[in-house]
Amino acid sequence: MDTIKKIRALGLMSSPSLDGIATALIVTDGVDVYEVERSRVEPYNDDIRERLQNLASRRPNTEKFALEFQGLEEQLTRAHAEVAREMIDFADGKVDVIGFHGHTLYHNAKQHFIYQMGDGELLAQMTGIKVVDHFAQADLLAGGQGGPLVPVYYASLVNNIKKPVGVVHIGGISNLTWVGDNGELMAFDAGPGNAQINDWVFYHAGLHMDYDGKLAISGKVNDKVLINLMRHKYFAAYPPKSLDRNAFKDKLEHLEGLSLEDGAATVTEFVVEAIVYSMALYFPSQPQQLIVCGGGAKNPTLMRFLRAKLPQTEVITAGQLGWRADTMEAQAMAFLAARRLYCLPISFPSTTGVSEPLVGGEIWYPKDK
Repeated sequence: MDTIKKIRALGLMSSPSLDGIATALIVTDGVDVYEVERSRVEPYNDDIRERLQNLASRRPNTEKFALEFQGLEEQLTRAHAEVAREMIDFADGKVDVIGFHGHTLYHNAKQHFIYQMGDGELLAQMTGIKVVDHFAQADLLAGGQGGPLVPVYYASLVNNIKKPVGVVHIGGISNLTWVGDNGELMAFDAGPGNAQINDWVFYHAGLHMDYDGKLAISGKVNDKVLINLMRHKYFAAYPPKSLDRNAFKDKLEHLEGLSLEDGAATVTEFVVEAIVYSMALYFPSQPQQLIVCGGGAKNPTLMRFLRAKLPQTEVITAGQLGWRADTMEAQAMAFLAARRLYCLPISFPSTTGVSEPLVGGEIWYPKDK
């Protein structure tokens, strides 16, 4: 194990909501975060976005899709390498490690299986920098849920915030983190997120997202449909628990027949209702403050719905704390890569259900180093 010291780590994250590649450059020792030097999101081109959408929730060992998986994985990795090079140039080449999440196409904790598209070995060769990927595999093989893995990063950021505090990341799906008075940590996937909103507006209007929540705010929530959406067995399962992007696909058929605007309003309220319900049922105590990260923090309609449902909790965006809301998971990947180098755990009994704190991630070295 290397001596623990500050390093510069680059994180790469492909969101299930298909927004694009989030990337972040941080200075950390795997325990504290000293600086977020730069972060950005590079949107996917239409070809990659469409191919990822078509392969969502399919397993790569399906013979019918094997060649499609192989070709897209290389294309996706090269797209990540291109984004990484821009950040490496910004740092004058002084990057110690890359944390590479890849794109999750299939996740089933009961089968102890996850497929995150991306070739860490190829990325290491293309960038000349060691890469850590496959963060979830060790956890899954040890009986954990394989996620969420970002809570240990959020815990490092809220040291000076009054506890208990909650963090919700609304990306492709929504996940919740609770940090107690003495640093106790609890986390789980709460339910649907941007992926479900994006899918609705894409299939019914050809839009990639409900920009600024304009469709949802002009529609009306259908309470009857919302009740049916909330009758999903996942919400009754006690944490730790995790989700696949398309876990609610069948339930969302209840939206059919609604107008574009009413459907957008109803699915947005579904995202919020799942978060609020999960907090009330499973958090050890209600947080004084809920910090919203991910693309959902940039949706004013979603934020309005969430604040209306939590009148006793101060609901703020990550941006209000000076955090970059839409690159939090990329920052987390950089942080997890640093923890892997220093053999520090990234998953815990209270976050993924693994029996003991566990180190995770596979390291790839450039061949010339």
